[in-house]
Amino acid sequence: MKTVLIVEDDLINARVFSKILTNRGGLAVKHTENVEEVLRVAQAGEADIILMDVSLARSVYQGKPMNGIQLTQLLKADPQTTALPIVLVTAHAMEGDRERFLTQSGADGYISKPVTDHQLFVDQVLALLSS
Repeated sequence: MKTVLIVEDDLINARVFSKILTNRGGLAVKHTENVEEVLRVAQAGEADIILMDVSLARSVYQGKPMNGIQLTQLLKADPQTTALPIVLVTAHAMEGDRERFLTQSGADGYISKPVTDHQLFVDQVLALLSS
């Protein structure tokens, strides 16, 4: 069974994503917003894909605030985790945000919140898992 790591600072969003992915996608799910834990899970190969919130209001790394763009850059720069698919999930859905965030972060995909089409959400995650 494939495992999705949800990196999300909003517990309600994390629970909704978790339910959708387990019930509709048959996927295992882990959740954290702790940067050290994200790095540990990714480097240990315990996740097959990461859904990364862009904002991460409470995440800190080495004493400094860290958002999802910076965390994605960190993961993509690490030879151990560079191939791990990362999907940015964000409420920042203004025109140009998708391209800018993907270019800045090196992420593999982008999904805007709120997620209203649950099947499309699952299909997007499964497509990246099989590519």
